[in-house]
Amino acid sequence: MNLVPVVLSGGAVGAGVALLVRELLHPQTALGPALARSAPTVLTRPDQEPDRDEVWGRWLLARLERLPGVRVPTMGLALLGQGPGRFMLKKTALAVLGLFCPVIATVPWIIAGVGLPFYIPAGVGLVAAGLLFLTPDLAVRDQAKRAREEFTHALSAYLDLVALKRAADAGAAEALEKAAEVGRGWPFLYLQGALRRARMEKIPPYQALAELAAEYQLPVLSDVADIMRGSATDGAAVYKALRARTAALNAELLADQATEANAASEKMTAPGALLAVLVMLLMAFPAVIRMLAV
Repeated sequence: MNLVPVVLSGGAVGAGVALLVRELLHPQTALGPALARSAPTVLTRPDQEPDRDEVWGRWLLARLERLPGVRVPTMGLALLGQGPGRFMLKKTALAVLGLFCPVIATVPWIIAGVGLPFYIPAGVGLVAAGLLFLTPDLAVRDQAKRAREEFTHALSAYLDLVALKRAADAGAAEALEKAAEVGRGWPFLYLQGALRRARMEKIPPYQALAELAAEYQLPVLSDVADIMRGSATDGAAVYKALRARTAALNAELLADQATEANAASEKMTAPGALLAVLVMLLMAFPAVIRMLAV
């Protein structure tokens, strides 16, 4: 039997599966790009030219966005600092890969003289293309969820800093800006950009924070804006409200972490139980065979 077609087709299918698994695992973002992310409405230069991938992706987006099932998670991409063009280019490239990978895998079989109906690789290719086309949407949704969790952790420290500034008799705008300048992570850069825009546009800082919360679906930041809205009347009450919200937020974060840890432990229970059952079967197998042979 000639194994060359089997090896080549298996390698092609394995490469496609490896790319799919790599996309689904969502590797952690590099620290450098994560720290370099900033608020698009403030820190991105309006005259900055998009790169080649973004231009091609926007060209594809303009022609595919009217098709049913084609959508771009604009809010999630904006939170992650990614462009819609590059996102659409990635979706299209994965779909093309899924479409042609099964077809290419059948070429060695055809060369070896093994005939396959054309509709089999074509159907598998269409299914793979559809699945791979939806994979970037799932990845962006998961990454945006993790980014919001990261923002919530940073906001817990930010609330403590704002409360300390208010306790030192700093004004509302000064407390918000000085506290935001302490951090260097991307959540603090978003806060700095929103507060800088508030100062330039002569709007209250809590209004800029509320707009930022609505733009990226950050309900915790919306709570901060509501608390700071009352800072003009009673600074002491605002300080107590900030500390109380910080304590509640820390409790929520600890509860979420405990839930994730319990879920991870439960996921490990099934493999451990299966391994124990396999060991028991392996130990009992000689005795069972001896009894049956009698």
